[in-house]
Amino acid sequence: MANEEIQFSVNMDSPIAVYVQVENQIQFAIAAGQYKPGDKLPSVRDMSETLGVNPNTVTKAYRDLELLRLVNSRRGVGVTIAASAPKLCRQNAQGMAKAHLHDAVAECVMSGVSGSDIRAVVAEAIKSGALPYVPTQKRP
Repeated sequence: MANEEIQFSVNMDSPIAVYVQVENQIQFAIAAGQYKPGDKLPSVRDMSETLGVNPNTVTKAYRDLELLRLVNSRRGVGVTIAASAPKLCRQNAQGMAKAHLHDAVAECVMSGVSGSDIRAVVAEAIKSGALPYVPTQKRP
């Protein structure tokens, strides 16, 4: 199954709460078509072990995604992607990502980074298939 190949990570040094990083990455994966309606998310235990975080953190992320109606949780079945999730996630995730990119570019411009350097960083991120929330020391 393709969704077994999805790589999740968290950056403990990020100002973004860990459970929000988990929520965002799941939304990104849905928006990108890596998760489709009916696909099952990793169990809370598996996800918490993969990320090295407390299971309560993953439980909160899954609960929030359920409140947003992006996933369905059923005892004995697990957490699955809701039918309406792809459209909602494309709108939400792409809007959020564009806003982050705009803010990052604005910070670069205000701090004197040249347009060519900004474009080079963006091009490298695209070329490398950069993942969100990877701690800085682990980036190429």
